[in-house]
Amino acid sequence: MSTTISTTIDIAASPQAVWEVLTDFAAYPDWNPFMRRIEGTPQVGTKLVVHLSPPGGRGMTFKPTVLTANPGQELRWLGKLGVGGLFDGEHSFVLTANADGTTHLIHGERFSGLLVALFKGTLKNTHAGFDAFNHALKQRVETAQFPR
Repeated sequence: MSTTISTTIDIAASPQAVWEVLTDFAAYPDWNPFMRRIEGTPQVGTKLVVHLSPPGGRGMTFKPTVLTANPGQELRWLGKLGVGGLFDGEHSFVLTANADGTTHLIHGERFSGLLVALFKGTLKNTHAGFDAFNHALKQRVETAQFPR
């Protein structure tokens, strides 16, 4: 079984400016209401330590592996609850340049595994967390001093 959460937002900045804020994990506690902290580097094959605080839900920490890290384009990681196949989440941030110089962000996650049905109710909180993340990222990027 699988289910997908997908959210989008347009940000008035270049994909590179969005990437710089998205991958500045050390600054997450200053602005990010959903992923309160990420430790590690956005490089393919590395493990991150991600601390989530979904709205209305319990906080959790997991250690995903970075699958894709294309600056200004895409960051993707895979996290697993226990052994693979029980409850896996492939999280993605895809940045696309709009014709007007802004960036379209698709922020999503595909959940798969035997336990997905058990967690379906809590995924509503996750969707709200993604939306909160997107709006906070937009505000952070648009108020930062980046070249447009």
